[in-house]
Amino acid sequence: MMASRLLRRQVMTLTDAAAARMRELTESAGRPIVGIRVGVKNGGCAGMSYTMELADEIAPLDEVVEDKGVRLLVDPKAILFLLGAEMDFSVDRLSASFSFRNPNETSACGCGESVAITPANPEALNVPA
Repeated sequence: MMASRLLRRQVMTLTDAAAARMRELTESAGRPIVGIRVGVKNGGCAGMSYTMELADEIAPLDEVVEDKGVRLLVDPKAILFLLGAEMDFSVDRLSASFSFRNPNETSACGCGESVAITPANPEALNVPA
């Protein structure tokens, strides 16, 4: 059984700006893209960093999140770290970047590239019907 059938709560959401930028990325990829894979990895001065990549296929254990016409594929090892997070995209005079508003973050480094994240309680995945 795929993870998405086990969960009653959507792992993460997108702002309109993030969804629009993701659609641009997938449409301009020059190859068929099934979604954007999102995860976390160890590293950086605060302990972890977010990862994003264009995905050519859905892995068997990926958590599939559909939001605002965009398909996110959440790495199964990242689900508890990303539960309740909202992804945004912003542009200012010097940069354009994706950012995460994540209730599981406990701290972030000054450069904004690395975060400390405490995994959510697994019981938070199941919301009472």
